[in-house]
Amino acid sequence: MGTEQLIVALVVVAVVGFALARTIRIIPQATAAIIERLGRYHRTLTPGLNLVVPFIDRIKEMIDLREQVVSFPPQPVITSDNLVVSIDTVIYFQVTNPKAATYEIANFLVGVEQLTVTTLRNVVGGMDLERTLTSREEINTELRGVLDEATGKWGIRVNRVELKAIDPPASIQDSMEKQMRADRDKRAAVLTAEGEKQAAILTAEGEKTAAVLRARGEAEAAVLRAQAEAEAAAMRAKGQADAIGMVFKAIHEGNPDQRLLAYQYLQMLPELAKGDANKLWIVPSEMGRVLENLGGLFGGDKDGGNGKEI
Repeated sequence: MGTEQLIVALVVVAVVGFALARTIRIIPQATAAIIERLGRYHRTLTPGLNLVVPFIDRIKEMIDLREQVVSFPPQPVITSDNLVVSIDTVIYFQVTNPKAATYEIANFLVGVEQLTVTTLRNVVGGMDLERTLTSREEINTELRGVLDEATGKWGIRVNRVELKAIDPPASIQDSMEKQMRADRDKRAAVLTAEGEKQAAILTAEGEKTAAVLRARGEAEAAVLRAQAEAEAAAMRAKGQADAIGMVFKAIHEGNPDQRLLAYQYLQMLPELAKGDANKLWIVPSEMGRVLENLGGLFGGDKDGGNGKEI
């Protein structure tokens, strides 16, 4: 009897422990648990310690409340000019209503994917290839608006939609690459021509400036030389004037007679003849009188010895 009681006690303890384990539910952070009671929605468990009724309440699904990133495989899309492009999309979404995400749609990831594909085909179908390749932001904005509106009833908020890649057909890619190479070669040729033009202009301006500076320097040098020559001439003239004044003063102070002046005049004649510009001589009218005075000077000396003229 004791053994049977022990077994019963152990069974009771096990049942109670199992019931307690089923009663206590610990929900992780950023997670929500959908609780059904007898097959119907009862409540949503929040993160932390929660108590439920064992064998009556059960967790139907655990919902991740964090922002999720889903990359969908490339989808073929036809543009308005009948070209097929392959587009990769990335969706950033977050569950805001766990109950709606559980009961409003069977699989919200599949729903978001299919809605993205259909919306992408509608948006890109109204654009040509060139606009599709250059209007990523416009396509992203339209996709986000349509997806956010459609998934709102599913308890999902679409935060952002990005086009990861837009791949045109291989033949179109080859043509575009050739066109881009041609455009780059054209721009390179234009830039080279503009560089050579600017270099020629700068060279011409440098030569012009150098010529102007040389001419200005030569003019200033000529002016300085002329000023120096004028100053030298003025100084020479001043020196000659001072010399003439000193001679004139000495002559007057010495009270010379006519014979001495005539003798000095004859001594200056050879100095006057030394100049390179003296090609023509003009004998003044007083030359005869000077010679007479000189003759009288020398004759007087002879008479001085005899005491009278001969």
